[in-house]
Amino acid sequence: MFYLCRTFQGSVKDLFFILELRSGLYYFFNMFDSVDAVKEFIRHPSVSTDSNFKEGMHGARTFISELLSSAGLEVEVFETPKHPIVLATRNGDESWPHVLIYGHYDVQPADPLNLWQSPPYEPEIRDSRLYGRGAADNKGPMMVHIAGCAKLLEQYPDLPLRVTFLIEGEEEIGSPSFADFLEAQKERLKADFVLLSDTSSRSEDAISITTGLRGIFCLDVKLTGPNSDLHSGLYGGAVVNPIAALFDLCASLHDKDGFVNIPGFYDDVILPEEWERDEVARLNITDDYLKKFLNVDALMYQKGYTPVEATRFLPTLEFNGVGGGYQGEGSKTIIPSEAFAKLSCRLVPNQSVEKICNQLYKTLQERCPAGVKLEIVPEHSGPAYGVVPPDRPNTPADQPEALAKAFRAMDSAILDVFGSKPCYTREGGSVPIIGDLKRVLNVDSLMLGMFTDKSNLHAPNESIDLEMFRKGIEVSYRTLAAVAGVDA
Repeated sequence: MFYLCRTFQGSVKDLFFILELRSGLYYFFNMFDSVDAVKEFIRHPSVSTDSNFKEGMHGARTFISELLSSAGLEVEVFETPKHPIVLATRNGDESWPHVLIYGHYDVQPADPLNLWQSPPYEPEIRDSRLYGRGAADNKGPMMVHIAGCAKLLEQYPDLPLRVTFLIEGEEEIGSPSFADFLEAQKERLKADFVLLSDTSSRSEDAISITTGLRGIFCLDVKLTGPNSDLHSGLYGGAVVNPIAALFDLCASLHDKDGFVNIPGFYDDVILPEEWERDEVARLNITDDYLKKFLNVDALMYQKGYTPVEATRFLPTLEFNGVGGGYQGEGSKTIIPSEAFAKLSCRLVPNQSVEKICNQLYKTLQERCPAGVKLEIVPEHSGPAYGVVPPDRPNTPADQPEALAKAFRAMDSAILDVFGSKPCYTREGGSVPIIGDLKRVLNVDSLMLGMFTDKSNLHAPNESIDLEMFRKGIEVSYRTLAAVAGVDA
């Protein structure tokens, strides 16, 4: 009840009257209080990549632990080499369905701070949107399922449903501690399906159920030439410039049509089913819309795919950062000693991270120009993931009953609550732990998109639409009720 006591604005007498009448779930049952919970969550600056935010990480973890405890769940906090994992469980009869609900309490850095219209960790509501770092990724969407579950448990104290909330603090840095935790706890985490909202929708009234995520691996490439920076007048024309060599090497990794130019890169790519292309078409994301939204005058076109299809069905190789030489004001005429680039690959289902990584390493080594030394430093990685909803031509015959029931229940709930049927689409982003859950537990995921392009994920002025948030709670509530076999 700590949160209710902190935010309640009435008299002490009124507060104790409420405490006598209501359980610890009280504040979930109206829109205002659920938003207040998200606002309090945002106030903890939980940036996992920066050790200066240790206090914010601890505050966010404590907040979500106490919140889940007040909902009647048994909460445990597991230490990891970096940031602890919160596990909250509602046990029951082994015959009951078991749903594993995933979220993460860490957020991206808020930089550049000068581009925020309001301070990133001081949540503010403007035009029916809640602004603040983590509002859409992932504190708001996570709260959708906490609130939906809490509402259902209040209505049905003996609900025949086992629930486990798994909330980590390292998603934004690639979940390095998750695999070991999963292996250690795999017996107790075995579930019928995973429920989460860390994916997007087309708009606030055109909701997507995500059926696939691209995998990822990241690496740094460093080229070293002379043993120090050199005078470009004295040595220009005699020494290989590491920046020029880096440009040549990077340019060799794509062909003129935009495809990745690495032998075998596309060997294991499975072509999309016709129904998948039909679902993407339903999104109605035109090239003109994309150009206007992104403020660009041209898009990339890979033969056989529209730009929006390419983000969902094709793997990529991207350059995320590049550096070398003088970076200050004015000029400094040198040949730099070294240059570097940061690369990442997004992989589609059926592609192996290890296989593609090895192919890229070999290609870089073979194409590295003479006169410079190559160093490759691997960063984080995660596998791709794909699931087929029920009633499709390629739906697996052994799809678990609880997962199929959840898919159909969510489909029906979205139609009732949002007024239109959901789109079933793959997404270009990555949630590495989803692939790990499939690999270790052989469990599939049901992913409800709770943010849109307007949400500005990983950018200044991140936000979530509050009407979408409210409706999402209702969809989660109805979905869980259907899986448990009770009336919503």
